[in-house]
Amino acid sequence: MTALPWLHPDRANALLDALRERILIIDGAMGTMIQRHGLQEDDYRGERFVGGYDHAHGPGCDHATPEGHDLKGNNDLLLLTRPQIIADIHTAYLEAGADLVETNTFNATSVSQADYHLEHLVYELNKAGAAVARSCCDAAAAATPGKPRFVIGVIGPTSRTASISPDVNDPGFRNTSFDELRDTYREAIEGLIDGGADTLMVETIFDTLNAKAALYALEEAFDARGARLPVMISGTITDASGRTLSGQTAEAFHASLAHARPLSIGLNCALGANAMRPHVETLSQVADCYVSAHPNAGLPNAFGEYDETPEEMASTLRGFAADGLLNLVGGCCGSTPDHIRAIAQAVAGLPPRALPGAQVRAA
Repeated sequence: MTALPWLHPDRANALLDALRERILIIDGAMGTMIQRHGLQEDDYRGERFVGGYDHAHGPGCDHATPEGHDLKGNNDLLLLTRPQIIADIHTAYLEAGADLVETNTFNATSVSQADYHLEHLVYELNKAGAAVARSCCDAAAAATPGKPRFVIGVIGPTSRTASISPDVNDPGFRNTSFDELRDTYREAIEGLIDGGADTLMVETIFDTLNAKAALYALEEAFDARGARLPVMISGTITDASGRTLSGQTAEAFHASLAHARPLSIGLNCALGANAMRPHVETLSQVADCYVSAHPNAGLPNAFGEYDETPEEMASTLRGFAADGLLNLVGGCCGSTPDHIRAIAQAVAGLPPRALPGAQVRAA
């Protein structure tokens, strides 16, 4: 079968060129930065959702008035109601040295948006998320000739798991299916592509079957367009067991998803950099694609906050880079532009991990 060409050849090849030259910097946490604004219900509603203004209500939609469902906490919705907040966060990370910024679409799937009765906004949310990030990256690239910036279209894991029963008394029960996940992922993917994403990342994967559904939806979307975007994969090791929630080691996780021939595979969330290191080492040994890591800023304290300083996190990740483990590095929960700035400075000048086989080539 002939490989599909890149949908945006110039941008895809610029990303590949940059990966060959140096370790690229991914941005940090979005939620951490949004929390700093102390947003309330009115902020999340904006003008659009106070009285149903400019809002076509879908089935079950009862949030048009203050008496309806609360929208506070739906950070993805800020793309429609307070987009400047999201743009300012992207810009702060770009100014700190990020080469790639992740769209604010972690929960922009129908499964996750069902908590707010906003399933009908999934495509719009994803398109807006990519468009906001695209605008910020284009502005940053224009201000720094010779240093292109890239949009990672984020595809989150949803709150469901296709491999594990949520009911300890009924191990055969599932609250979702492969096809249901494929459909919700496909809708999100179309929005991210149309909004201008450069690459798509299936991230914070705790269940590999969920990831397989997302990858299947990606291939369907690419086939329908006759062209593709680079695909990134990032799993999460959930605890000291060294396994994903669905029971896989880092090596098994890679083996299960290597058929997708991703641009990169890596780990994010759940662990701080120190605890993540052995699992990134494993991926660096077995993967024939690029390897990424964007850990948390340590583990949460008793108040749910993250205490690892930018200097501490950067020092640890410099060790990853100095030992040839990394191609892409950034931060997840608890990280800020200060963390990303420190990480960028710490790995500057260190060579990227060498691919064990042939270089990834443009289609």
